[in-house]
Amino acid sequence: MSPADVPIGLLVGRTAKALSRAFDDTLVAVGGSTPTWLVLLALTTGEHRTQGELAEAVGVRQPTLTHHLDSMERAGFVTREREPGNRRVQHVVVTEAGQQLFLRLRRAAGSFDGRLRAGLEDEEIAALRRVLAQLSENAQPD
Repeated sequence: MSPADVPIGLLVGRTAKALSRAFDDTLVAVGGSTPTWLVLLALTTGEHRTQGELAEAVGVRQPTLTHHLDSMERAGFVTREREPGNRRVQHVVVTEAGQQLFLRLRRAAGSFDGRLRAGLEDEEIAALRRVLAQLSENAQPD
């Protein structure tokens, strides 16, 4: 099978895996990870304060989020506080250490994005965004 014959879905999947690994390596180099970045990003830029809201914003199930929050809490990046009126609801708060990590991760993510954009014109990036959106739409069941 020639490279031109590789199914688009396989090519996109391989590319996504390579980019995901490289992005995570970039974040690990500054003391974080992709899940940590996604949680801190959602907490810092949104109103996602309960674990349920946060899981939805990050795109993971609650048990997976709980695992990430446990390790982030042990590291001192977040705290969880029970809601007084409903003890089943926990609010997640970024600590000062978490804010500092977020800033490092944001710089690393921005640098990584710059690497990916190298040699691409704005019009090419806009076209890539349109093609990826169309592929995503096409992949949905009828």
